[in-house]
Amino acid sequence: MDVREAVQTAKAHVAGLYADEDIRHIGLEEVVFDDALGAWKVTVGFFREWDEESALPPGFAGWRKRSFKVVQIDDGSGKVRSMTHRSLPAAE
Repeated sequence: MDVREAVQTAKAHVAGLYADEDIRHIGLEEVVFDDALGAWKVTVGFFREWDEESALPPGFAGWRKRSFKVVQIDDGSGKVRSMTHRSLPAAE
């Protein structure tokens, strides 16, 4: 599997799992190949409906919260092995 296939698999997996939550702006954030595991680790970011500015009270500063998921894909089979949440360090 090449990097483009891994990214498409990860994005489709995230979109399918969260289909009933109306996630938006699904995009590639990062991709790494783990030689030891023989797997791609693809980070996909997205917004949920309640993260949008219009869904929050006026003046609320945290509306730009983006969710990040790391999808691990087996290089040989192309199957998703896992999906985990990725937290970013707090801004200073």
